[in-house]
Amino acid sequence: MRKLLALCGFSTVVIALVASALPAEGAAGTTECTSTLAPGSYQRVVVPAGAVCLSQGPVTIRAGLWILSGATFALGNDENTAATGAIGGGVHARDAASVEIHFATINGGVDVHGGSGPFGGPFDVTFIAIEDNVIHGGATVSGYDGFWFGFIRNHVSGTVRLSDNVLADPDGNEYVTNVIHGSLKCWSNSPAPQVGDSEGLLNDVTGAKTGQCSSV
Repeated sequence: MRKLLALCGFSTVVIALVASALPAEGAAGTTECTSTLAPGSYQRVVVPAGAVCLSQGPVTIRAGLWILSGATFALGNDENTAATGAIGGGVHARDAASVEIHFATINGGVDVHGGSGPFGGPFDVTFIAIEDNVIHGGATVSGYDGFWFGFIRNHVSGTVRLSDNVLADPDGNEYVTNVIHGSLKCWSNSPAPQVGDSEGLLNDVTGAKTGQCSSV
């Protein structure tokens, strides 16, 4: 799966270079992103239902990122280690297709609920890749029904809750190499949390590891 994500990251770069239009500003400083989120500063960013929003950053989002039903958001990739920016007000996704965030600072936590199935979107398969971020405010990913999910190499201040995530890829639910100043709570994930092919390390957790994550 790592090779597939690398290809997806490459596709993200290509699409971002081709689609370079700045999304229009809506009411009260809300930006609806339906193509590329160009480098710069924004207030609230919304990816509408079914839309695709891609960015290599750097971006600053001050009042929250919202990803709606069937939508895809991708910020950075795991082949480019440059900082992609900062998201204030947290990341919020409801029944999104794919959520990919790399090398960002997220203030306000990550809150992802539901999904839209394992296939479709710009990458043909759907996935969540939350990797190499600094997250203040904890993280919850619950009820995602996609192809693959990785929560990898993040530094988190707050509790991490990962539950009821059902992936089509048996190599999914890779929760590894995170440093968590809080607890790590996992339950009802299928497949069970694992290292997979990430070659990752056990999570460094200051609080309790409970449920399915007690061994990772």
